[in-house]
Amino acid sequence: MTKIVINRCFGGFGLGELAMMEIADRKGWILVQKGRSNYFKSPEGDIADYDLLRDDPDLIATVEMMDEHSWGPYAELLIVEIPDDVEWTIEEYDGREWIAERHRCWP
Repeated sequence: MTKIVINRCFGGFGLGELAMMEIADRKGWILVQKGRSNYFKSPEGDIADYDLLRDDPDLIATVEMMDEHSWGPYAELLIVEIPDDVEWTIEEYDGREWIAERHRCWP
């Protein structure tokens, strides 16, 4: 099974400061705090919390460990498990997210 983190409330995906500190520590990244904006300095460049891959093992472990203490101010994070063979994407409406199976679309 594949674990994926999604946001289950209106507002948008986001991590709390303690969760961002935990992920930075796990990955060996630097957490930069600029005013109300926090982001990671990684070898690949600057990464915002909402840019993390949602199946990232460090993100999954942090949300499992911290539960609601990992949530950002407008987030309610949930870990969803789906079968490994599913090609998935995250869909959203006003920040409330769900996982959908990928399919082809044409205009």
